Amino acid sequence: MPDADVLVVGAGASGSVLTRRLAEAGVDVVCLEQGDWVQSHTFPGEAPEWDVLHQSRWATNPNTRRLPADYPINTDDAEIHPLMFSAVGGGTIHFAANWPRMTPSDFCVRSLDGVADDWPFTYEDLAPYYTQAELDWGVSGVGGDPAFPPGITYPMAPPPTGRLARKAASGMDRLGWHWWPHPNAIASVPYRNLVPCERRGTCMTGCITGAKASADIVHWPEALKAGARLITGARVREITTDARGRATGAIWVDRAGAEQRTTAATVVLACNGVGTARLLLLSGIANSSGLVGRRLMMHPTAAVAGVYDEDLEGWRGPAGSPLLSMQFYETDTSRGFVRGAKWDAYPIAGVLPYMQLLHGTPLAERFGPAIHERMARMHGRSFLWTAQTDDLPEEENRVELDPELTDADGIPAPRIRYRVHPQSHDNMRFQLDRMREAHEAAGATETHEWHWMPDVGWHTLGTARCGDDPATSVVDPFGCSHDVPNLWVVDGSVFVTGSSMNPTATIAAFALRAAERMLAVSRQAV
Repeated sequence: MPDADVLVVGAGASGSVLTRRLAEAGVDVVCLEQGDWVQSHTFPGEAPEWDVLHQSRWATNPNTRRLPADYPINTDDAEIHPLMFSAVGGGTIHFAANWPRMTPSDFCVRSLDGVADDWPFTYEDLAPYYTQAELDWGVSGVGGDPAFPPGITYPMAPPPTGRLARKAASGMDRLGWHWWPHPNAIASVPYRNLVPCERRGTCMTGCITGAKASADIVHWPEALKAGARLITGARVREITTDARGRATGAIWVDRAGAEQRTTAATVVLACNGVGTARLLLLSGIANSSGLVGRRLMMHPTAAVAGVYDEDLEGWRGPAGSPLLSMQFYETDTSRGFVRGAKWDAYPIAGVLPYMQLLHGTPLAERFGPAIHERMARMHGRSFLWTAQTDDLPEEENRVELDPELTDADGIPAPRIRYRVHPQSHDNMRFQLDRMREAHEAAGATETHEWHWMPDVGWHTLGTARCGDDPATSVVDPFGCSHDVPNLWVVDGSVFVTGSSMNPTATIAAFALRAAERMLAVSRQAV
C-alpha cells in the first residue's frame, strides 16, 4: 500500500491550497517541504538594521541568502535572477501580497494580438476560483475597478489610504490616467487567522504581526487540522515511476543526509517555475513535448522614483502596493509593441534602498556629509512607480540542470538562461517615460529611474505550460501531465503567458480548480 493517496512536493502558495482542499475532502495527503517552519518572532521587521538584513540573511535571492534549505542557482547567463524562499509558506513569506486577477485579454493574446498562445481556458472559467481564493486568503480591496470585469468584491476594505497613495493619485488625476486601490492579501480588520495591518512597510521579510496572508498562516493550520501531514527538511531528489510510466512517489534527502522514500497513488509538484522544472528534469519524466524548463517568464520591471518637497510618510506600508494603474496595460499598436504593463505605487522603506536610488550619481554625493543631507531630503518624501511588463514566452529562456553546480546534498542545481526580449525593452522604455510624467504631474522635484533590474525575478512562470495538445504542452488544462497520468503540476510553471500581473492570485485559483478536478476524477474511478 502507498504511504498516502496524494504526495505534494512544495508547501508554498499552490501546494498549501491544494493540500488543504484535498485534506478537507477526506483525502490522505502528505506534503514534502525542503524548508522549515519560520516563526514570526524571527522576522526582522522590528530590527534597527532591518534593511541590512533584507539584503543578507533575509534577502529574496537564494544565492545571496544561502540558508541551509536553499539550493544554488547558476545565473551567469541570466539577465533576471529568480527570487524565492524555501519554507512552509514558500515565497508567500516574503511576497508583497499583491493580489490582482489576470484580465480576460491575458488568456487570449494569440487571438487578440497574434503572439504567443491562448490559454486552454478563459477568464470566465477561472473566475469562481479567483473569488474563492480571495475569501480564503483574506484579500482587502475595493470593487468596481473599470479595468476589470464587473462583479468583483473583496472580503474587506483596504488599509487606510496614506499620503503616498494620495500623492500618486493626484498626478494620475491631473493626467486623466487610470488608478485604483490595489487589492492585497493583507487584512485591514481581524479576519480568520489574520490581524489588522500595522502598516510597518516591512512585509517582504515576513509579517511580524500576522496581517499578511502567507500560506503558513491562512492554509497550513487548516490543512493540518483536516488531517494532512507535512514533512519539513525534505529535499526531493527524484519523482519515481513504475514500469507502466506512472508516478509512484518521491525519493528525498532528510536533514541528516539520509535518503528517504515516500509512496503515493498521485504525485503533485508545487515547487515554482524553477524548482518544478528542475525536479522533472532530474527525474527524466513528463517531457515528450521537450518543453519542460522552456518558456521561462520572469516579468522584466522598470521603475521611477520621485522625490517630493513634502513628507509623504513614504516608508509606511503595506509594502503591497496601495495603488495600481492599468492605463497602459492593454495593447496599443501605435506604441510599436504589443501588450503593456501594470503600474504599482510602492513605498520605500529603510536607508539602503535610497542609496540604491543614487546609483548613477557622483561618489561625492553618496559619501560623507553629502549623503546625510541627501537622506534628510529624500527619506519619507519619495515613492516608486514600477511597471511590471507582460513577459511573453521565448523558447530559449529556460531552466536547465547545471553540469557542475550542486546543492548541499549533491543534487544538480538549476541553471537559468534568460534574456530580456527587445519588445520588453521597448515596453519598459515607453513605461519609464510615462512614469516620469506621472511623478512630474504630482509635483516631484527630481526623479531617478531604472530601465530594468536583475533582482526582480519574483515570478518564475511557464516552464511546464498547460494546454490541450501533448505535443505543445506539458500538462493538460487542469495541471495533469500528458505523459504521466497520475502526476500533476499546480504552480506558476503551468502559465501559458505571463500577463503583467502578480501571479499568486492566478496560481491559487488554478490550484483550487486542479484540486476539484482531482476529486472529480477520483470519484469517477470508484
